[in-house]
Amino acid sequence: MAVRVGLIDGRVSLDELAEELAASSSARGGGALVVFMGFVKGVVSGAEVEELVYEAHPRYAEEKLREIGEWAEQHFRLHDVVLLHRVGRLKPGEPTIYILVTAASRHEAFQAAQQILERVKHEAPIYKLERRADGEYWVMGNGRRLPRPTLPPG
Repeated sequence: MAVRVGLIDGRVSLDELAEELAASSSARGGGALVVFMGFVKGVVSGAEVEELVYEAHPRYAEEKLREIGEWAEQHFRLHDVVLLHRVGRLKPGEPTIYILVTAASRHEAFQAAQQILERVKHEAPIYKLERRADGEYWVMGNGRRLPRPTLPPG
């Protein structure tokens, strides 16, 4: 079993990673690989999104990602967990998070991927600022958006 986590500033080749995981899991009785990739929305609440800015404290965020990955491995009897989260400025359509899990069955793999995503959104100290045509908003794990106050000039 392997749990790989990290904060990254670039894209991942899903084809290469999926091939590697499928081969490794298959040799251990695996038959399911679930891939989830989140990406920046282009429109939210009718307003055009210009970019998302992701910030995180690397040590603390990676510790939490590892905790979530190890929990999923044990709870769902997974073979592999890969959990990679982007940081930096991302434009609409760009990937934000990659979750790949392998298991003996699809049922475990699908459930695990969903639970991993929910835990990351609610627990990981990764902060998301959404810059839109109608202002800037801090995005909470439950999808709630809080307007970012603007400072008066001067």
